[in-house]
Amino acid sequence: MDKSNIRDAATIVVLRDARTTPSVLMGQRGASAAFMPGKFVFPGGAVDPVDAQVPVTLPQTEAARLAQDSTRPPAALAAAAIRELWEETGHILGQRADWANPPKGWRGFAASGHQPNGSALQFLFRAITPPGRPRRFDARFFLADADALTTDLDDFSKAEDELAFLQWVPLHQARKFDLPFITQVVLAELNAQIASGERAATVPFFRNNDEARLVSRLGGKPPL
Repeated sequence: MDKSNIRDAATIVVLRDARTTPSVLMGQRGASAAFMPGKFVFPGGAVDPVDAQVPVTLPQTEAARLAQDSTRPPAALAAAAIRELWEETGHILGQRADWANPPKGWRGFAASGHQPNGSALQFLFRAITPPGRPRRFDARFFLADADALTTDLDDFSKAEDELAFLQWVPLHQARKFDLPFITQVVLAELNAQIASGERAATVPFFRNNDEARLVSRLGGKPPL
């Protein structure tokens, strides 16, 4: 598989009211978007070079799983997920702290009086966009509880305009939306985790190489 045109990316699944009426934060991509036009998706996007300069501390288990079969620093992936959440929804996954010299792209986040809260992230899923798409990403999906956000959960006034119709989608209604295939798979993984009451021992990785859709489990079994 030629990886030269595959960009590292990070996506964040924010889960609200997990024990009662679970819902996830989603929005709709524009009809003219080059990647997944018109689809309802979780906040996310490509990792920026400046994300490697951001102070993020992850739980040891999450960092180890993110580092497996990857050359990208785990902290940069986590930072990208938190930045994309901030940009696309206006929500802050952070902890109160002064940040004297934030890199460009992070100054608005820092001005809110926060640094990113990597301890609130769980590495949930990883997938590479299949061949033949106009853009390909090696996407890491993170899970975060909405209780970790420092912002009003129903206020999207500070969101940029990349996603429309931002909303909390009840899990039992999510399949009624126009979802990408991989989003459906991630939701199935999330539903299984909620039903079991505990996280899986390993993280699924859909490799989507040129020969087959190989599936492996990071922190566990080799490719099937």
